[in-house]
Amino acid sequence: MRAAFLFALALVMIAPASAQNSDVTAEDRLFHEELLVLDTHLDTPERFDVAGWEFGERHLYAHDNSQVDLPRMEAGGLDGGFFVIYTQQGALTPAGYAVARDAALGRAMAIHRMLGAQRDRVALVTDADQAERARQRGRRLAFISVENSWPLGEDLTLLRTFHDLGVRMAGPVHFRTNQFADSATGETRFRGLSPLGRQWVAEMNRLGMIIDVSHSSDAAFDQMLQLSRAPVIASHSGPRAIFAHPRNLDDGRMRALARAGGVMFVNSVYLVQHDNSDERDALTERQRHWGDLDPAQRRQLLADLAAHNRVRPYTNATFEDFMRSLLYAVRLMGPDHVGLGADWDGGGGVIGMEDVSQLPRITARLRREGIPDADIAKIMGGNLMRVLRQVQVAADRG
Repeated sequence: MRAAFLFALALVMIAPASAQNSDVTAEDRLFHEELLVLDTHLDTPERFDVAGWEFGERHLYAHDNSQVDLPRMEAGGLDGGFFVIYTQQGALTPAGYAVARDAALGRAMAIHRMLGAQRDRVALVTDADQAERARQRGRRLAFISVENSWPLGEDLTLLRTFHDLGVRMAGPVHFRTNQFADSATGETRFRGLSPLGRQWVAEMNRLGMIIDVSHSSDAAFDQMLQLSRAPVIASHSGPRAIFAHPRNLDDGRMRALARAGGVMFVNSVYLVQHDNSDERDALTERQRHWGDLDPAQRRQLLADLAAHNRVRPYTNATFEDFMRSLLYAVRLMGPDHVGLGADWDGGGGVIGMEDVSQLPRITARLRREGIPDADIAKIMGGNLMRVLRQVQVAADRG
């Protein structure tokens, strides 16, 4: 790691002042570069099939609304995390399940295409030991997760298929209740997990895959915590005491998660009410295709975006709001049970931390708060590595 330290020092010395965060000292930056920094929810694979968008090239959030690419990971010291296979839910029918299965497998293939194209810079990893070896070789780390198990239909053998493709984390549900569980934002159908959802928990444990409780109803959360033989996590949730949204966790469940050895990875979405208007969605869709726009169309898009933001900004949450949420979790749950899951490229980001290049601000702020370096290392990545190992141990024991 001495080489990484010296490289980081060189970056700090040569970077223009405008590119450095004013609240991050050279010492903060060097310490940050030494850390293993992981995020449990990167929705970036949605962009892998956008024509002209390349993960290996640097993009601008102000232009195409993207927040993660390899150059910005390097600039922000983000070693890697879980790249998400997300499928927007539709019908709970055989035909709906078939469409979802194919879409999820297609997204998995897009992730593997990226990994093939960037094989010298990014490594697919499925356990903590692989991650450590890949980092020592100077490569970024790509774990894979499934957000919303709807594509499995009623065939749990498909979990093995996704496991074989490298998936090591999954959540049962998304914004709508499905065949496995009630959603935090959906109808109450099962009062928690369905019978199939209970089987899903057992199969996840058997395969050594992390159970992700984000998006699940409170009752489903309680049941997964009770049924799982291994620690579970919330890959992108936050304290309900900071923002009263059903996607966030109340104090009692945060404490219960910690007692069970789990981790809450703090998101940067559910801090305030966001602009989710149709007009915003249309602007976001135009931004996704930034690479296809000519100069005049780009100027018009930026003008339209600025006009809309003056009336209805996407968020007024700031970096301080995010840190208030993160610090609340650390103080309530303890540093062994908190991590980062900002929901990058899935609606995350705050004013002052719009993309992953600004992650050193978190480390710097944690140091200002007097949190010991060893605890910062846990929050930034160590707690995820610990859970990965515990989940595999539980699977090996059977």
